[in-house]
Amino acid sequence: MDYKKAGVDIEAGNKAARIIGKLAKKTFNERVVRELGSFGGFYDISELDISKPVLVSSTDGIGTKLLVAQKAGKYKGLGYDIVNHCVNDIAVCGATPLFFMDYFATSHLSDEIIEEIMEGMTEALMEINCPLIGGETAELPDLYAPGDFDLAGFITGVVDRDSIIDGSSISKYDKIIVIPSNGLHTNGYTLARKVVFDILGLEVKFIPPQLEQSIGDELLVPHTSYLEAIKAVKTFAKGIAHITGGGLLDNIARILPENCNAVIDVSFIPIPPIFNIIQRAGSIPSDEMYHVFNMGAGLAVVVSKDNLQKALSALSSAGFQAILCGEIVEGDRQVELNNLPQFSSS
Repeated sequence: MDYKKAGVDIEAGNKAARIIGKLAKKTFNERVVRELGSFGGFYDISELDISKPVLVSSTDGIGTKLLVAQKAGKYKGLGYDIVNHCVNDIAVCGATPLFFMDYFATSHLSDEIIEEIMEGMTEALMEINCPLIGGETAELPDLYAPGDFDLAGFITGVVDRDSIIDGSSISKYDKIIVIPSNGLHTNGYTLARKVVFDILGLEVKFIPPQLEQSIGDELLVPHTSYLEAIKAVKTFAKGIAHITGGGLLDNIARILPENCNAVIDVSFIPIPPIFNIIQRAGSIPSDEMYHVFNMGAGLAVVVSKDNLQKALSALSSAGFQAILCGEIVEGDRQVELNNLPQFSSS
């Protein structure tokens, strides 16, 4: 008996590490002190041009979007998903990304799948000059069914204590701007998969008449990075919410002070066709759709009335569509969605 017969191939792990190390090195900048392979990742934080530096960290996964990639045999976009989701989560606090780490666990290591995911991950990181300084690749045959795998990301950024964006200054009459999403991003896939593959019985290569690409490709559109949008508007922003699981309702509530409510007219936010397909096929009420999915809203930005036009102009100059669709009123940290679309299953 040996480790390989028990189900773990050490040489396959070493080979995967070499693939990852080669790709990760492309993301390195002058602050990376050691290459991959040490017991920890090394990043030099000396001489940061910040008077009161505060580290901001976040971790996330991609959920069952992984199963769609498995069905389609397309994995590169998952690398973008895990990076962009994590980046957005710290950027809405005003933080600049410093470094990234990952965790990949599977039943048996596949060089092809690992390399494809890592190519997407490193490309996304190079776009924002954020190095991949470490991670873990685990072969766990007794924990995962054959072919299954999971992916998680860990990011650390930095913000000046006096520049943290946390929503605490939000007040009555402030305006709410939404930046659209390009689809599901990385949330709601358990429901989406049940509808698309179980109820509708669609194959990943099928192209519905409402879409310009296959249902598989539509579901695998990578999570948008809003880093440049946030950079453009953070001087004016009182609060920024990344619209992930829980939709507009739960995520905007996270940045509201105790005495404020947010009122949003969702009719101004364009809904990508994929959501209409899911809703109709699953006979899902609109209030449930808006509580599970982002429904076309990727980011919400709260600004004062006086800074509204400056924020809209800054977002437009950065190449992002910006939609004025809401206002802050007195309340108790509730989010009210007006003009929900009328649902008919016919």
